Amino acid sequence: MSILLDIIIPVFGLVGFGYLAGRLGLFDQARVRGLSSFAFTFAIPALLFRSMAQMDLAGSVAWPFLLSYYIAAVTMFAVGAVASRLVFARTVAESGIGGLCSSYSNAVLLGIPLLLTAFGERASLPAFLMVAFHSALMFPLVTVVIEIGRGQGERLREIPIATARGLVRNPILWGLGMGLLWNATGWPLPDTLESLLKTLGRAAVPVALFAMGASLVGYRMGRLPLEPLTLSAFKLIAMPALVFVLGSYVFSLDPLWLEVAVVMAALPAGVNVYVLGQQYDANGEGAAATVLLSTALSLVTVSALLFLFQVR
Repeated sequence: MSILLDIIIPVFGLVGFGYLAGRLGLFDQARVRGLSSFAFTFAIPALLFRSMAQMDLAGSVAWPFLLSYYIAAVTMFAVGAVASRLVFARTVAESGIGGLCSSYSNAVLLGIPLLLTAFGERASLPAFLMVAFHSALMFPLVTVVIEIGRGQGERLREIPIATARGLVRNPILWGLGMGLLWNATGWPLPDTLESLLKTLGRAAVPVALFAMGASLVGYRMGRLPLEPLTLSAFKLIAMPALVFVLGSYVFSLDPLWLEVAVVMAALPAGVNVYVLGQQYDANGEGAAATVLLSTALSLVTVSALLFLFQVR
């Protein structure tokens, strides 16, 4: 009962409040973009910087954790892409979006707030390490598939440059990197700076969750829910199951790191999947339906995992 009252209702309740505010017209999409920008550019990087700067990193082993997650993510990308192509008769470019729907978690707007609420500050390091590699690995993968499908192979040469440019401009990675650099100096954070970062970071969780809920208002399920339901099942059930098998029996992760990896894998498809689908005109409507459906269903799947792990 404490999990329901302390974690699930507050986290998904904020998402629901945001959705309701957007649905009732009390919060338009311009304001949603402003909130999301504030969370992504300022609040979450401040939270991340403070956590990384003050964390004891001694003895932390990241590669087994990352491999457990990203082997599963790439595998589910392939499964989702093949299913989109062969079962639902999508083009190669559209199948790339299907693969991303099956493997790309809503790590920033939902993942970080949920994990910090569920596990506390001890989840900061694994959560932020996961986020640091998330877009950097998954976006180039789907871009390659889309460009091949569109017959524009000459543009593949631009992908490393575009990826590097995106990483340099990512404030989440700046917060992570600068926090790690400060940690390496061994200096304590000045009281004034620590207080400022703490105050700014406190806004990250409620703002990100509310903005995420409000942003879902514009998505529609469409007429054929079978495809988004299948891709949602890959994302919410198959991927966390595969992460659990890899983390438990192949890489023998520490229990906390294993639980963080599995919960992260059980998150719904990220909103950037829809953005890419629209940008490349590659089944953006289907991506939107998957984002919406997987977000709704994740209330059940994530709740079940937290009860299973008996988070306190």
